[in-house]
Amino acid sequence: MKMLYLLRSIFFSFLTFTALMHTVNASIETYSFETAQQEKDYNVLIDELRCLVCQNQNLADSNAELAQDLRRQVHTMLVTEKKDKDSVVEFMVERYGDFVLYNPPVKSQTLLLWAGPFIFLLLGIGFLMRIVKQSNNIQPLKNEEAEHFTSKSE
Repeated sequence: MKMLYLLRSIFFSFLTFTALMHTVNASIETYSFETAQQEKDYNVLIDELRCLVCQNQNLADSNAELAQDLRRQVHTMLVTEKKDKDSVVEFMVERYGDFVLYNPPVKSQTLLLWAGPFIFLLLGIGFLMRIVKQSNNIQPLKNEEAEHFTSKSE
């Protein structure tokens, strides 16, 4: 009983230590903007741009170092370089490809991405129809065959 209590204490101490380490490493980014429009554009951009190293997270949600760098880059381009939203998106796409966008444009390189779910749906429906058709083609056993199987099972 004491051993279980000791192991439980060590486990919770480890969890507390790990949580504190993440809290210490977390940082809060604060950016200043000259206009409200820049801040609005910044927030829209970090919501629309994908984190390149995280699974299904945008730049706003990610704490990866690359996402932090990209947020800083977006801020610099909007505030310091006075670029508009489209220029920032164009720069990101040119540098990282269409993967950086959550809604990539429909073009030859992304056609499979857009049509893929429909292709898999059609393949699934075709496969299901084939199985149903094969199950309807099963012939009932003739009397002699049925007697043969029933005599073997007895």
